[in-house]
Amino acid sequence: MTYIKHKSEESMEDYLETILLLHNKNNKVRSIDIVSELGYSKPSVSIAMKGLREKGLITMDEFGYITLTKEGIEIAEKVLERHTVLSDWLIYLGVSEKTAKEDACRIEHDISEETFEILKQHCLKRN
Repeated sequence: MTYIKHKSEESMEDYLETILLLHNKNNKVRSIDIVSELGYSKPSVSIAMKGLREKGLITMDEFGYITLTKEGIEIAEKVLERHTVLSDWLIYLGVSEKTAKEDACRIEHDISEETFEILKQHCLKRN
């Protein structure tokens, strides 16, 4: 049986990955940072942050700083790993970096765990 994620789940994963990357880069993340990074509107990001809070994936303090919860970190790290491995693999195959990163972003949400693990092991062997 194939499991296909809904667009809202893909979007949630993209937001979590972006929060993780921004946190790693700047140590603090606010909604406006996400707006700037992704190019989405402020209302769209605000709605997404509310949804992530309700799911228990982020917290937001009184100053508007966003922190991933343990579960949020786990999801974000998994998505980031998939993105990194897939984009590296596509670049290795000869795809331009820009296209590889864009394609990896699409593939990372739909690839099965089995296929990803085999691909990751193959990539580790070549290094």
